[in-house]
Amino acid sequence: MKMQLKPSTCLAPLPAVIVTCGDETENNAITLAWVGTVNSEPPIVTAAVRYSRHSLGLIERTGEFTVNLVDTPLMRAMDICGVTSGRDTDKFAAAGITRGKGVKVKCPHIEESPLSLECKVIKRVDLPTHAVFFGEVLDVLAREDSVKNGRPVIEGLIAYTNGLYRAAGEQIGSYGFTAKRPEK
Repeated sequence: MKMQLKPSTCLAPLPAVIVTCGDETENNAITLAWVGTVNSEPPIVTAAVRYSRHSLGLIERTGEFTVNLVDTPLMRAMDICGVTSGRDTDKFAAAGITRGKGVKVKCPHIEESPLSLECKVIKRVDLPTHAVFFGEVLDVLAREDSVKNGRPVIEGLIAYTNGLYRAAGEQIGSYGFTAKRPEK
């Protein structure tokens, strides 16, 4: 028998990412776990940003953001970007990460990230505590070691679960494995 808990956002695990935003004059990096995929064609992702965050104004001003996936070597940088404010700290310098020049957007990406999704804001939804930005993915930038046969292959991605970071680990299946015919 299950017990009742108070309503909360207890979906888990969630991808923990660093979203970069801004332009050449002012930019920032913010750690988010409230991101997701919402459409395939065109590819669209969401990023939910609390109203009090410095990055909110940068995304509003430029209409762009980049979602940078985080693997275990970037975990420390991700945490620094989550516990410091871009209002008074250069998070790139504090976290020891490198600004990469955007290809299809003006905001930087993180060179050390295995995969960076450059996004243009196509819609914003205001909720009580967060603004949700819907971003059309204009380009995907990948580290060479994160691609195999033209597809992203990333080990040790970081997930967020109730205040804890966890590394994605062992592959235990693949999409459609239950529908595949046995090999002869």
